[in-house]
Amino acid sequence: MSTDTPSSAPAESAAERYLAVQRSAEFAGLRRALRGFVFPMTVAFFLWYALYVILSAYARDLMGTKIVGNINVALVFGLLQFASTFLIAWLYSRYAARRIDPVADRIRAEIGEIGEVTHDHGPRG
Repeated sequence: MSTDTPSSAPAESAAERYLAVQRSAEFAGLRRALRGFVFPMTVAFFLWYALYVILSAYARDLMGTKIVGNINVALVFGLLQFASTFLIAWLYSRYAARRIDPVADRIRAEIGEIGEVTHDHGPRG
């Protein structure tokens, strides 16, 4: 049985590589691209949701307006909340496949986490 402790040199070199990547212009561009989608979309969705809640609380007559049969404006707004959530997820998936994933794959390959960059998203519509 040995009491030798493993060398910490590989961990330090890995940490240095991660710090170098974090300071790189490519990583800064990746963060900028991510924030360029996420922040505006979050604000837009929050405002859309707030409109729904505010109208439900203060414009009851409008929200209670029948459109077809027993379907009123409030129900349509509520269902559109689900539709907009799925739309945002789909848009993000496309955006990430075009702008974020290729850069992230290159960075990952540079720091040696993967040997070969392969990123297959399948067909896009």
